[in-house]
Amino acid sequence: MCGINGIFGLESIEDPKGVIQSMNAKLAHRGPDNNGIYTDDFVALGHRRLSIIDTSDASNQPYYSTDGNLVFIFNGEVYNFEELREEIGSDYNFSTSSDTEVVLAAYAKWGLNFLSKLNGMFSLAIWDKTKKQIIIARDRLGIKPLYYSETDDSFIFSSELRSLLESGLIKRKLDRNNLIEYLRYQTVHSPRTLIENVHSIPAGHYLVLNDNERILNKYWEISEPQSFGNLKDEIQVKTKIKSLLKSSVNYRMKADVPYGAFLSGGIDSSAIVGLMSEDSEMPVSTFSVVFNEREFSEAPYAELIAKKFKTNHHEILLTADDFLKEIPNALKSMDFPSGDGPNTYLVSKVTKASGITMALSGLGGDELFAGYPIFKRSMQLSQNMWLKSFAGVFRNAAGSMLKAFKPSVASYKMADVLGQEYIDLPHSYSVNRKVLFDKEINSLLTYSEKMANPLLSHCKALDISGDKNSLEVISKVSIMEITTYMQNTLLRDSDQMSMAHALEVRVPFLDHRLVEYALMLDDKIKYPHTPKRLLVESLGDLLPDEIVNRPKMGFTFPWESWMKGELKEYCEAHLINLGKRDCFNSQGVSSLWNRFLKGDKLISWSRVWHLIVLENWLEANGIDS
Repeated sequence: MCGINGIFGLESIEDPKGVIQSMNAKLAHRGPDNNGIYTDDFVALGHRRLSIIDTSDASNQPYYSTDGNLVFIFNGEVYNFEELREEIGSDYNFSTSSDTEVVLAAYAKWGLNFLSKLNGMFSLAIWDKTKKQIIIARDRLGIKPLYYSETDDSFIFSSELRSLLESGLIKRKLDRNNLIEYLRYQTVHSPRTLIENVHSIPAGHYLVLNDNERILNKYWEISEPQSFGNLKDEIQVKTKIKSLLKSSVNYRMKADVPYGAFLSGGIDSSAIVGLMSEDSEMPVSTFSVVFNEREFSEAPYAELIAKKFKTNHHEILLTADDFLKEIPNALKSMDFPSGDGPNTYLVSKVTKASGITMALSGLGGDELFAGYPIFKRSMQLSQNMWLKSFAGVFRNAAGSMLKAFKPSVASYKMADVLGQEYIDLPHSYSVNRKVLFDKEINSLLTYSEKMANPLLSHCKALDISGDKNSLEVISKVSIMEITTYMQNTLLRDSDQMSMAHALEVRVPFLDHRLVEYALMLDDKIKYPHTPKRLLVESLGDLLPDEIVNRPKMGFTFPWESWMKGELKEYCEAHLINLGKRDCFNSQGVSSLWNRFLKGDKLISWSRVWHLIVLENWLEANGIDS
């Protein structure tokens, strides 16, 4: 795992090497093991290395092809590099045992088709001196970030927004249209960001740049139907799922450094730890966050799994005082603001301090195997499409009655769904994922913009409701979850919070082979009559009943009590500063905070916290709002 920087088009830049050096310095936390730079008359490339596979200096980057024509920088891991190396064979004269060299050799052999052969997580850039052309690409699931901006003369890219800003080539200006999206969903969805004229390369895409053209192409489509033979036989399906997940875990245990796993005691992390233990000759190192507040603590479940698989288990006891001390550091590590993240920051910190450089995570299991309530709600909606036959005035009336007799966030969201012009999956999903409603957003802002909804547009654009695609409801929700909340919140947070400590996190559930297979299965097989039934039954007796049937708690902190107690002063200070910004209405911000303090059921902690995070990020990065 590393960090990459680059500039294509140097004519108007006085000291390209100095700019790249400054950008590299901003990524030092991502790669403490080496600092590499390449410059010529056309490009400047930078790399910060965290050594995981082939830790020798021979694999430092930028990496050069044997003929010297190709220059390569790479952030991430390609897990099937050994198989690819065999397939390339004598066509390339290998000098290291790294995946880096194999990826470059794959491009030299197959051209742009090499991307479809890679199994891994990555963002990369390849400079071809002969063609005067640079190729920039991002992995299929968007596990690794890659941001860019264009000026009149240059194309600048980086693993982090902060490094782009450090170049001095980009204005530190808040994008007010995208601010609305952040307030609504506690994130901004790719390819947009919160900074004007800064974008991210979409997952599964590559960009070709030369003096004459800028071509952005998609090399992998998540909703593209795949052929896997018999998908109706449950026994065969379960055997295949276990085989794919076991292969994925085995791939992700390849490392030349000490590694471990995050363990919450839930189904997903427990499954990963169990499969790791089957393949490891040594006890797996596991790490869990525990609390004194018993209603939030998952310690008993994590301990049960640790004992079953005889892991080297580490408990991280967290108190409000501990967290208060860490908040400035956690928020300082946020390259992109988010309503989530500090969880991963703290467990990553302790994991790294224990001598671990790479850890596996259960992230992605909920999205693939219907672990969220929205899956069942969406199924219920699809079975009640008769609601569409009622005129809008009657549906609005029903929604108003629901809000009046049962006031809650869930009731307001249902009323919002009923009030939509269309009652379908894209509309209901975009409502269910809201953190703040448009009425609340309007009260927070001093400017009035047409409140377009890019997430809704994205879900419609997937065209997964059309006749050409035979995917069923649960798979459609999975695709929406994966391409929105997971990619733009969970994966982004996992990357920035773990890399703050130079810890690599790998996600076995997001092996594209497993994703493609799971999405082709019908609702009858995947419906979660019991928690993640298909996954659990595919694993046989790997998981004990106490884990399978335990209450779902999620990996979270007791935020509400902390924000009203130990963190109250901190929160208020940031909200006051946010209210002083030109684009925010101080009275609206204050009103939202007071409603939370008074226990308003419609204002949970998550509907306030992302405002506090936003103010911290704006101030830390000097963003003009």
